[in-house]
Amino acid sequence: MSADLPSPELTDGHKLLLKRLGVDIDAGTLRLALTHRSYAYENGGLPTNERLEFLGDSILGFSVTDALYRDNPLLPEGDLAKRRSAVVSTRALASIGRGLGVGEFIYLGQGERLTKGRNKSSILADTMEALIGATYISHGIEVARELVMRLVGPLLADAAVLGAGTDWKTNIQEISSARRLGAISYEITGSGPDHDRSFEAQLIIGGHLYGTGTGPSKKEAERTAAAGAWLELQEHFGEESGAGEVSAPSGSAATGK
Repeated sequence: MSADLPSPELTDGHKLLLKRLGVDIDAGTLRLALTHRSYAYENGGLPTNERLEFLGDSILGFSVTDALYRDNPLLPEGDLAKRRSAVVSTRALASIGRGLGVGEFIYLGQGERLTKGRNKSSILADTMEALIGATYISHGIEVARELVMRLVGPLLADAAVLGAGTDWKTNIQEISSARRLGAISYEITGSGPDHDRSFEAQLIIGGHLYGTGTGPSKKEAERTAAAGAWLELQEHFGEESGAGEVSAPSGSAATGK
């Protein structure tokens, strides 16, 4: 859809997005949820989605906390906090947004459009929170909580996501140190023009390749490589985190999915 001028009514694109979300939101509130500050600034200071984002962030956090508390009666506070952090992170929300195709519907300024703003994790995550806030404004807390659980429910059931938490690079450092795998480094390559760069990261531990990842920034590529490598390390060494020395795989390297 074109995001040059907001329509006074729901467009076919808006209706498609709402169908994917499984909610009905009036045209004005939906447009507000999709209006990034870069677009608002370039169009005379329009209202932005930041207030809805603030509201949606609180609803997201409460809904996930409530579900974790009720569904995991034996888990201590620290584990509950780690699981919540995993599913409300920028990375997790951006992944959900990409799956729904939210980026194509966001109203962005020219600068953000030229720098792949529709695929930026921070913009996608903020917009997802704004859409949760818009759902609350339109229908109240129960419908908003139902939306949250549809969005993050699969993540709450994903043992790999919950086990790794959100700080993939720190988890790699911990398991590498515990297993004495050797020095950690990321080898980064970039491609494409300056306004549309893409990066690939290779995670090297003790001279062995453990994971690769791509992203619109070096940091995102490194995080993706670390996430894939963590899963490979878990499969190779198991779930325990003992400090016993284990040799790295020989031959061809384990590559993150």
